Amino acid sequence: MTTTIMSNYSYGVDAYKELPDVLKKYDFKKIAFIGGENALASAEKEVRQVLEGTSYDILTSLVYGENSTLATIERLAADENVQKADVIFGFGGGRALDTTKMVAKTLDKPVFTFPTICSNCSAGTAIAVVYNEDHSVNSYGYPDAPLHIFINTRIIAEAPTKYFWAGIADGISKAPEVEHASDEALKKGQILSHTATLGRAIALSSKEAFYRYGEEAMKDVESSRASKAVEEIALDIIVSTGYASNLVNQPDFYYNSAHAHAFYNATMSIPRQGEYLHGVVVSFGVLVLHAYYDEMDELTQVAEFNRKLGLPVTLEDLGLEEKDVPKIVEVAMTTNEYKNTPFDPEKYKQAILIADQLERK
Repeated sequence: MTTTIMSNYSYGVDAYKELPDVLKKYDFKKIAFIGGENALASAEKEVRQVLEGTSYDILTSLVYGENSTLATIERLAADENVQKADVIFGFGGGRALDTTKMVAKTLDKPVFTFPTICSNCSAGTAIAVVYNEDHSVNSYGYPDAPLHIFINTRIIAEAPTKYFWAGIADGISKAPEVEHASDEALKKGQILSHTATLGRAIALSSKEAFYRYGEEAMKDVESSRASKAVEEIALDIIVSTGYASNLVNQPDFYYNSAHAHAFYNATMSIPRQGEYLHGVVVSFGVLVLHAYYDEMDELTQVAEFNRKLGLPVTLEDLGLEEKDVPKIVEVAMTTNEYKNTPFDPEKYKQAILIADQLERK
């Protein structure tokens, strides 16, 4: 058996300069760029400059759109220049990179990713979220992991602060979700394989950095400064949680997400005004997870952390009300998370209410 789910990566303010040496390892000649409009504006010029004077041919540069839907994936996969490319370079954040990975999977092509924000671990994962046109979750896709990730910390530090903020918020879910999902499997008498055990260990190792560097890194990003703290958080989000995701998401087991992401996916079915980034909603889901398992010390720690970073600590912070909770629970029970790690619906409802009431008390 061969494992091809661990991407190589380059990082730092000069990460793109390593691109020619990385490309030498592969027999690629023709390249297609796909990314978000802002992502291409911030990174494409620098990548093109690095490749000037080389034999590589950039066939096209396409703005992916605004959402990683089936229609978007099909449209890009039908593009003649994308079909001719030997490798696809994906630029952007979660939805842009998920789209790019799914296009590459459709066409059986390799991918390099260039995360210009780190709002989640999509740049390094072998999983993609596919949405419906109304922005509700359609399904998960399972593309190949990128061959290489180029993490330019200067570009990440100069990007809108809210995306880095959301990445930290999403990142704090990895350790507790993987831990509890795998614990539930152990309770059922399952034995964790080497791959699962390694994934769990990496997930748990990602936890400390968020609480150690999170506040400092946020201040540095607000000043567009590519500091050591920003680098540590970017690597934790993109590499550590990405590696963990790939290892605990296998054909015969899934420990990648649980109660926190079930909460996010369920809230996508509740119409409301405002922008609620994936990771931001997930961070409240972490409170729900700890409340579900009656882990009051962890619940208090996460609530305090959320408070310091301005992350949600009540349903109201997410544009939700107590009357929405029954619908959230109902939809949560249809999610992939519930399918793989079932939870008691009444207990889950009470956990949401406990998390919401903690701040009010």
